[in-house]
Amino acid sequence: MQETTTTPEFVASETAIVAAAHALRGEAVAMLSELVTHPSLLGQEQSAQSFMARAFAGLGLQVDEFQIDEEKLKAHPGYSPSLVSYEGRTNVVGIHRPSGPFKGKSLIFNGHIDVVPTGAEVLWTGSPFSGRVEGDRLYGRGASDMKAGIVAYTMAYKALRSMGLEPASPVYFQSVIEEECTGNGALACLVEGYRADAAVITEPVADNGVMTCQMGVLWLAIEVLGKPVHASVAQTGVGAIDFTMYLFGELKKLEARWNAPSARYRSYAHHQHPVNFNLGKISGGEWASSVPSACRADVRIGFYPDMKVGKAKAEIEAVLAAAYAAHPAHAALSYQVVYGGFQADGCDVPPDAPIVVAISQCHKDIVGTELVPTAFTGTTDAKFFNLYGDTPAICYGPSGGANIHGIDEWVSIDSMVQTVAVLAVFMARWCGVNRLG
Repeated sequence: MQETTTTPEFVASETAIVAAAHALRGEAVAMLSELVTHPSLLGQEQSAQSFMARAFAGLGLQVDEFQIDEEKLKAHPGYSPSLVSYEGRTNVVGIHRPSGPFKGKSLIFNGHIDVVPTGAEVLWTGSPFSGRVEGDRLYGRGASDMKAGIVAYTMAYKALRSMGLEPASPVYFQSVIEEECTGNGALACLVEGYRADAAVITEPVADNGVMTCQMGVLWLAIEVLGKPVHASVAQTGVGAIDFTMYLFGELKKLEARWNAPSARYRSYAHHQHPVNFNLGKISGGEWASSVPSACRADVRIGFYPDMKVGKAKAEIEAVLAAAYAAHPAHAALSYQVVYGGFQADGCDVPPDAPIVVAISQCHKDIVGTELVPTAFTGTTDAKFFNLYGDTPAICYGPSGGANIHGIDEWVSIDSMVQTVAVLAVFMARWCGVNRLG
């Protein structure tokens, strides 16, 4: 750990903070393993959120558990159309307010409790929600994305408390829903009034990376009606599935144009393939011997931070309209575009922003390597803080892990514990510390 920017007394205390963080390794593993066993899929997050409410309360934090008011969100420019009801689904915020003198700067730690579907469970080595440990790896859906990050910021606070210390500024620990499809959970925290001098979203980031830039993301569905006939005369009909694939093929040409070097946003200039249009789900047809009458394709669109949702929609709709008009059988076909889920603009934080400099210095002092600002080709909840909350936000979390959104997802326990240590020291530096009691 470097000593150039701190007094000898404070360096000694930071060494103790790192030791306190590593001493919590067993508790961190136990917490993450149990949290993974809560299958917090879309609409099923409440068991995991109740777990987090108890964890926050156990650390002496004030707990604010609130249900999302969608009507309040609809008026906000960051709102994305929801996919399921918010009834009985809550955000959980653990609130720290200093008991001693206020000094330093306030902070938000944010993490999403929701996880994506497991896919075909037969492909998993064990249960997708086992939370099992094998060596340095802890397995399960959400282990890396991003329950390890939630455990890391929780244990970072506990490390300070175990030393008789508390942050000398307000700190808000947010466990939110729906990051994986709308982001409305984090947006609801913003609408509820949560603000700070900076935010750290403890998402997994590549080794030695701090995520400062991210894409905009748009979800849409293409719904097609065709001309059904008996399969024996299939050539006289127009299949909805075939036409849907034709339309998506035309969208892929737009993807290629946006990926062209001349079209790229500066932060993605050297990225191998920054823009991705993903056909994530398709359903259609009624009978093997009938030309299908209907088809729906659910598509995820990535776009650059300087493009904005409105422009992306306009270009997509123009491509689809031109493709429809050019199809020789368009008179027998119809389609519509339906928007639901992400309607998210991208964002870009300057590499010299105070939050980037501060977390990078902590990482260098504790881990011994330089953090590299990275541009993500997806989206995270950091956008809400940066675009609408006057709260500079970056992503920094456990870097060791694999198979996010895939099969046999896992996270490195060593990486998680290292993150606990960095976040605990960062919290002490950013917020200042008081002695408890």
